[in-house]
Amino acid sequence: MTTAIDFNDLFLSKGSHGKCDNGTCFQEARVVLLDLPKTDDRQPGVSRVLHSMGINLNDSFPDDRRQELKRFLPHDGIDPLADTDDGRDKQRSYMALDWLIRTYTPAFLDLRPELSDVAAELRGLRRIVDMAAAEAAGPVVRAARDKSYAARDAARDAAWDAARDALQPTVHQLQTSAIELYASMINPQAVTA
Repeated sequence: MTTAIDFNDLFLSKGSHGKCDNGTCFQEARVVLLDLPKTDDRQPGVSRVLHSMGINLNDSFPDDRRQELKRFLPHDGIDPLADTDDGRDKQRSYMALDWLIRTYTPAFLDLRPELSDVAAELRGLRRIVDMAAAEAAGPVVRAARDKSYAARDAARDAAWDAARDALQPTVHQLQTSAIELYASMINPQAVTA
């Protein structure tokens, strides 16, 4: 038997919880709102990529940002994740990889002024929409990793302490970007080249 939850009073918690009174994560809330037994297992009709990414966002976000995922839950007769098991997970996976390489990684590299050229090079890569683009990005990503490690070893703690002040706005920006990415991944064919 499912314990009903009110969408407006819903508070998303980190991790899976088993019973509603122990908290509810994003995926658990989705099935409970659909009047199904509480679980964070992927439900029929839901994209594997969106399910997995939803869990990762839920568990990596702080409490306040996690609540923004509620927009992807069923409400007012609309279930944004319904029928997303539509054969487009490969496209969704490339969208996520593109975001990691051309948005997420450069944002952190920008925290170190000596790596701004590396960040620009990653941002300048062509959009990753297929295996050819992913393979072409590989050498640039590996070179960025090597330069980042070298800079870290050379500067160590002093540079990191200076960069730490800029970290919180960067994290907030990336969380917002991840939510936007998730929204675009629901209907990937609407994303233009």
